[in-house]
Amino acid sequence: MTRVLIAGLGNMGLSHALAHHGHTDAEIIGLVNRSGTVDHPDLQGYPVFTDFHAALHKTKPDLVVVATYSDSHADYAVAAMEAGAHVFVEKPLATTVADARRVVAKAQETNRKLVVGYILRHHPSWVRLIAEARGLGGPYVFRLNLNQQSSGAEWETHKALMQTTSPIVDCGVHYVDVMCQITDAAPVRVHGMGLRLSDEIAADMYNYGQFQVVFADGSVGWYEAGWGPMMSETAFFVKDIISPNGSVSITDGNKGASADVDGHTRVGSILVHRPGGDHSIDLPDEPGHQALCDAEQAYMLRAIAEDIDLTRHMTDAVQSLAICLAADESIRTGQPVSLEEPRP
Repeated sequence: MTRVLIAGLGNMGLSHALAHHGHTDAEIIGLVNRSGTVDHPDLQGYPVFTDFHAALHKTKPDLVVVATYSDSHADYAVAAMEAGAHVFVEKPLATTVADARRVVAKAQETNRKLVVGYILRHHPSWVRLIAEARGLGGPYVFRLNLNQQSSGAEWETHKALMQTTSPIVDCGVHYVDVMCQITDAAPVRVHGMGLRLSDEIAADMYNYGQFQVVFADGSVGWYEAGWGPMMSETAFFVKDIISPNGSVSITDGNKGASADVDGHTRVGSILVHRPGGDHSIDLPDEPGHQALCDAEQAYMLRAIAEDIDLTRHMTDAVQSLAICLAADESIRTGQPVSLEEPRP
């Protein structure tokens, strides 16, 4: 039985806690929440802490799930591994490449398992999309976006996230990870642009961003993300991968309700186009958001129990973060950013 401490009970943290609550091989030994209270009826009775380090010291977990705001991810993950725990950390792994590398180095030093919350890696339809794209052969053109027309509570959540992380970094790491899995090539150069479209966010933050990335194999990618009540829901969900031999596309994404968390992972069907004709792959009964979180945590537990080699996973996590942070830097400076040399 794996003893689990959950840090953070926002949207993702709550789902991860429910995943462990329902898993026969996991035992929740503590929940960390700034308010010190837990409202969900299924999570009543577990010890609740307001201080992460105090909870870590008192509970001595086998596994720590870090689902707090991004600026605490690296420090909490390192502290957990130094205390002997394996770590699942929500994306992004850190807010700087240096911190991301520090977390990975600590996992290697302590021989602890480190899994980053790239939920699409556990979605059978996205796994199929990646396999179909790789089957076409590169180099590739990636056309990916996720704009969210958020209002009310959803907009409040986005504004809270933008206190530390831009939409390009928060959402982009998922889809850049997809690019990295398909190309297997290192990024070379990133060029981004963005705009602050609301007076409700900090003067140095933007809620719309777009960037282009060039890979060493000649592949090129485009990604776009925007949050807020002003965003358009026309073509908010574009997922195309193009190669010399054809293309693979998600066809059922543009259905409205762009801020719906279940819609962000939904595929519905995949269109595989080759010059000789098209082939549609229907994907019924897709898992919802909670089922995907269940799958993520089940994989985390298996990684511990079966000693799964996570070297490639950690490398991809750092690389996708490096691309998104380079895009963020390019947006803020107005200059392209080279990734050919190791970044600080």
